[in-house]
Amino acid sequence: MHRRTFLASPLAGALAAPAFAQTPRRPKIAAIMTVLWGGERASHARSIIGKCLFGYNYDGKPPGPAFDIASMYTHQTPENDISREWGRKTNVPVFPTVYEALTLGGNRLAVDGVLLIGEHGDYPWNEKGQHLYPRYELFLMIADAFRMTGKSAPVFNDKHLSWSWIQAKRMYDLSKELRFPMMAGSSIPVLYREPDVQVPLGARVPHAVSVGFGNRDSYGFHLLETVQCFVERRQGGETGVRAVQAFDGENCWRFLDNTGWARTLFEAALSRSTSRRPGEVRQLVKDPGVFVVEHRDGCQTATFILPGLLGDFVFAMDAAGQTLSTKIWMVEPNRPLFTCLLQGIEKMFHTGKPAYPVERTLLVSGILHYAMESRFQGSKRLETPVLAMRYTVPADVFRCIAS
Repeated sequence: MHRRTFLASPLAGALAAPAFAQTPRRPKIAAIMTVLWGGERASHARSIIGKCLFGYNYDGKPPGPAFDIASMYTHQTPENDISREWGRKTNVPVFPTVYEALTLGGNRLAVDGVLLIGEHGDYPWNEKGQHLYPRYELFLMIADAFRMTGKSAPVFNDKHLSWSWIQAKRMYDLSKELRFPMMAGSSIPVLYREPDVQVPLGARVPHAVSVGFGNRDSYGFHLLETVQCFVERRQGGETGVRAVQAFDGENCWRFLDNTGWARTLFEAALSRSTSRRPGEVRQLVKDPGVFVVEHRDGCQTATFILPGLLGDFVFAMDAAGQTLSTKIWMVEPNRPLFTCLLQGIEKMFHTGKPAYPVERTLLVSGILHYAMESRFQGSKRLETPVLAMRYTVPADVFRCIAS
């Protein structure tokens, strides 16, 4: 059946309960990836799926996620592709289409969940500096498989939903329309903190700052979601974003010089870094940038991207009348990156309930979209009425806490 014909059919809006609801056994998961490559630079898929297939420490021994990879699909197969090798080694089939990966070659949904890892691969960049990964396109293929089989299952999407706000919102809307649980986002918000600080639920949080490294698109998302996982706990919960503005180069430093709260919190955050290079900040950073976000309730945040200065992510905020600051571990104690995130994903695959709200990632996807647009328009302040969304988090929202 043609996709558009199917979307209009009666079956399209009448999916059965998600498959996870009936199965106490180890869930079977389909891994849908842009690329699974080897070599010195590990792709996200290799890091995440490697832990699923070979354990958290990649040694074939426990501990590891309490679910099994049942199938794989890769959108690209470069020379250093290892999906076929890993498939042979672990007896996990690699299918030529997303639909077959979800049905295990049949005509019924045969998995209990989906890992969508659309990071890395040979994809273009646009004039705004956005990497055009096909997460949206792969997500549509997953949603079409759900519609065609009449069943759905939980989906985790690695990092931001899409480079496009319209696409990101459509992905979120489809998860609601087809009634399947969804999680997404960065590994950073659930990682260990040193010291282990948290915003008291319902506290007043007027300002927050994060500082890190990398490019504006990929690492900018990490840093924006780091800020969001703290400020979403403030009094009244998240109420959405009123405006976004980006500054580069000297305009970044000018914003810092002219904004007292940002300057104070910037220094507090940097004091937590254990990788900061010695020397004067403005001499070390050749391409500084900052994303400034105004929330609808008055909360303001500044996300500084300062390549060349440090190799960790640090954060500071005004909360409950005091300044709190911390460093986010880029490598988890005794375990490499992504273990904490997989523990949260595992909870959703077993319970059908996201370990944290997907609205966090949806909002940050929108903030990043408009921040990149602001840069493209010469640091124009952009009003964002489409980001007027509300959500709350429980007091014990999932994250890893050092024992």
